[in-house]
Amino acid sequence: MTRCRKWKFEFNLRFGLSGRISTMSRISIKPANEYPWYLRLLYARQKKRFGQAMQPTQIWGRSPALLLRFLAFFQGLERKKSPIPPVLRALITVRVSQINHCAFCIDFNAMRVLKHRDQEEKLSGLKDFRAQDTFTPAEKAALAYTEAITYTDREVDDALFNELRAHYDEDAIVELTALIAFQNLSSKFNAALDIPSHGLCEIGDSL
Repeated sequence: MTRCRKWKFEFNLRFGLSGRISTMSRISIKPANEYPWYLRLLYARQKKRFGQAMQPTQIWGRSPALLLRFLAFFQGLERKKSPIPPVLRALITVRVSQINHCAFCIDFNAMRVLKHRDQEEKLSGLKDFRAQDTFTPAEKAALAYTEAITYTDREVDDALFNELRAHYDEDAIVELTALIAFQNLSSKFNAALDIPSHGLCEIGDSL
């Protein structure tokens, strides 16, 4: 069993997602010729890389102006000079997606985690990160902040924010907050429209 398939199998057992993953979203995909040319080009590139166009971008593509701004925001968060390390960014997006029950987002972002070496243990222990020795204090602070923002019955208190300040400067905290807020937007959008997993995590094994 590949590392990604093993993780997905264990995750589905722990969180009960296997019976809830759909194959079609609640919003239909438009015929290809009804999208603007630049979106058709985007979908062709996705198909070349992943074997299929991504349903979230096709659905966002019903409003091209929104999709372009959505993608620009994502690209800004994922730039090389981000003060948040790429593995931590990917772990944060998986944790938000777990909380918000977004099958597509868990799949997509698990792929992003696992293309970095030796991250399987962190991914498998993500829900219980506080008890895991594999996470650094800085990662634990960021993930606790992630949960406080994402769970609707929690809030960010001064003690949590002070712990965050011990590991990140104010520029990094702004980026971290933006990433968490963005992933909440993305995962809640996808979950509400029941956008399914695309099997990307298995593709990630070969990246």
